[in-house]
Amino acid sequence: MKVKVVKFGGSSLADAEHFKQVARIIKSDPSRRYVVPSAPGKRFKDDVKMTDMLYKCYEMIKNNESIDEYYEKIKERYNGIIEELGLDFDISGELEYVKNAMMHRSGRDYAASRGEYLNSLILSKYLGYTFVDAENVIFFRDNGTFDEEKTNAAMRAELMQHERAVIPGFYGVMPNGTIKTFSRGGSDITGSIVARAVEADLYENWTDVSGFMMADPRIVNDPCAIETITYRELRELSYMGATVLHEDAIFPVRYARIPINIRNTNRPDDAGTMIVAETAEYDTEKVITGIAGKKGFSVITIEKDMMNSEVGFGRKVLEVLEDNDVSFEHLPSGIDNMSIVLSTAALEGKRDKVLSSMNRSVRADTISIEDNLALIAVVGRAMVKAKGTAARIFDAISAAGVNIRMIDQGSSEISIIIGIEEHDFDKAMTAIYAEFVK
Repeated sequence: MKVKVVKFGGSSLADAEHFKQVARIIKSDPSRRYVVPSAPGKRFKDDVKMTDMLYKCYEMIKNNESIDEYYEKIKERYNGIIEELGLDFDISGELEYVKNAMMHRSGRDYAASRGEYLNSLILSKYLGYTFVDAENVIFFRDNGTFDEEKTNAAMRAELMQHERAVIPGFYGVMPNGTIKTFSRGGSDITGSIVARAVEADLYENWTDVSGFMMADPRIVNDPCAIETITYRELRELSYMGATVLHEDAIFPVRYARIPINIRNTNRPDDAGTMIVAETAEYDTEKVITGIAGKKGFSVITIEKDMMNSEVGFGRKVLEVLEDNDVSFEHLPSGIDNMSIVLSTAALEGKRDKVLSSMNRSVRADTISIEDNLALIAVVGRAMVKAKGTAARIFDAISAAGVNIRMIDQGSSEISIIIGIEEHDFDKAMTAIYAEFVK
């Protein structure tokens, strides 16, 4: 029998009606054997996500405030789901245990993780699947990094004992037994970990959109959906701001070459987007796969005559960043100049020190910094085969009256990065999309 791992986001499990829809989706395909749920998301626009409610409880306890009244809202939310599902399931003991553990300073990560934990208990009961607690099968090292090999072995050994199981997303355990979470949205990572462990044929990631769009729908009106995208393309787009899937969720399944299918819980008949290791297929008309971008960058420009012949120049520059715990995004350069593009936030409180240290280290002729830069990535596996793609991008931006501040293209030619002023961001995104999607 084929094996599918299915992960459902918070919007897919926000209330009892969504639970019923999720159950219908799972039961409609017998190969959907392992389920990874998120905590309940928003039920309506001004609602509060369960994870945020739990974070608030943690902050209230830290400030020596009573959480009795606020925690009742959490209990009501879960008990309401159970009641509306018609389940004979008393979760009051679990809810009380979680509250007491938080009161005894169990930590911020513990508080946040209980949203997934409690939701998984309810979903496993509703489905009739085995509940497998993530803290027994997902492990972190002492330094807080994810222990991939230990986790893979433990997860596989445990799940091979259960034909069908529900595993909470978002968290695991430290060597000292305390709960640790992945970064926000980390249930995507848990789903990927489970898929690798059981050698799944497919990892389905169910959310509230029908796959990846070619551009941000908040900027580009009604963008086309992406039918198929490679892991490399997805990595580029996720890094530059596309947020359907947590960017770190790619790696466990990428190693195992397991495809991911992004699906819409509210429109289960939509095919969604397939994420694959590689494919020779591409859209000959559109050429590009997608566009994504982010604001909030700065560029440090160093100018020095004969820079290209000075051995170790680049190393000296990068050592300054390393000494100040600052990473860079891009390093476009010329014969007598080098530009370092980095996050403006990463320079907070370090700006003067970084600039002065660089100046002393390389004895630059001039060194300057400019803020308010935005980066746009145009990504596509077909770009290397299509003549004039870069020219089309630059012409479209120019016709929109946007000045290009930086261009960076990797040797693989899978993406072209353009730096522009932040105030031109929406205009540039729209212009590029219109050039390739007629």
